[in-house]
Order: sequence, then structure tokens, then C-alpha cells
Amino acid sequence: MILTALLAVLVSYLIGSIPAAAWVARARGVDIRRVGSGNSGATNVLRSLGKGPALVVALFDIFKGALSVGLAHLLGLGPVGAALCGVAAVVGHNFSPFLKGRGGKGVATSFGTITALDPLVGAAAFVVGIGGIALTRFVSAGSILGALTAVVVAAVLGRPGWLLLVVTFLAALLSWQHRDNIRRLQAGNERRLGEKL
Repeated sequence: MILTALLAVLVSYLIGSIPAAAWVARARGVDIRRVGSGNSGATNVLRSLGKGPALVVALFDIFKGALSVGLAHLLGLGPVGAALCGVAAVVGHNFSPFLKGRGGKGVATSFGTITALDPLVGAAAFVVGIGGIALTRFVSAGSILGALTAVVVAAVLGRPGWLLLVVTFLAALLSWQHRDNIRRLQAGNERRLGEKL
């Protein structure tokens, strides 16, 4: 079972590392790492290529997290094993070997992972995150707010310690990945949603 769990985590990391944004952009003749923020995620695709490609990337990235959790359940690894596989997918997305250790910021894949682990916590994060983006038009601010909401909701609902730990880790990683965005928000020069490159 330990070997199965290790293999599942490795496979989940590889699933997460599939760089949908980079591949979708490349199919349109764009190197996503050389435009906009250089981030391999749906927001940069939105600014570079438009809504259609961005939606495809976002849905695929969400699916990577959910698929990894589902894989662990199919293998009978239990909720903690499923959580570790979901975390591995997010790490793979953020630090993809296909992109020489670079990647996205893990928002969509974290959402897919958290929602697959606890749909209520994921739904709360989604509502608050989308609401934050709608009100401020800052994707970064809404994403961080949604992640922090997941931590608060998991704690308030008295979720198991392992789940609270995983959600907190994912929220911390997401916030760290957005450290440059946080600096730009503080400086007042962060790009708003809808601004083209």
C-alpha cells in the first residue's frame, strides 16, 4: 500500500505538471512564458489569447486537481492519501518539469483539489473568490481571498486536522506564488481583469 501511495503521488505530480496554458498558447504560435506575466496559467492566457483559450486552460487545470484526488480514492488510499495526491498535483502545476521548474500559480488546480476533498469548502472559496474578483477586478486579490476563505471555512466547520492542514498549506503556497502580485497591489500598479497586453 505504501508503494501504491508513492506511485499515486508521483502520477498526481505528473498529471499536475501538464502545462495546459503553455501548450494551448503554443498551438496558437505564442510562448506563454514570454508574454504578459510569463505565468503558465489561465489569467495570462486570458490576457494573451482571449476568453475561449483561457476557459479551456482553467477547466483543465481544475480537472488536474480533482482527477488526482479521484485517482487516490479509486486506489483505496483514503482521504489523507487523496489529499496528498491533490497537493502533489498543485506542486506539479506550479513547478512543472515540462517548463524547467516553472509553471502557474496553482489557483485552479488548488480549487479542483479542495473541492474534490470537501465540496462545501470549495464552494465557499469559489463564491468569495469570484466575488472578490468581480468587485475589485484583481484576479490575484480574489484568488488569495478565496484561498483564505477555504482555510476559515474548514476551521469553522470543524473539519479534520489533516484537511485543515492541507487547505492551509495550499492557501500559503498560493499566496507565496502571488508575492509579486501582492507587491504590485501595494504599489497600485497591478493589472485589472480585462486589461489586454
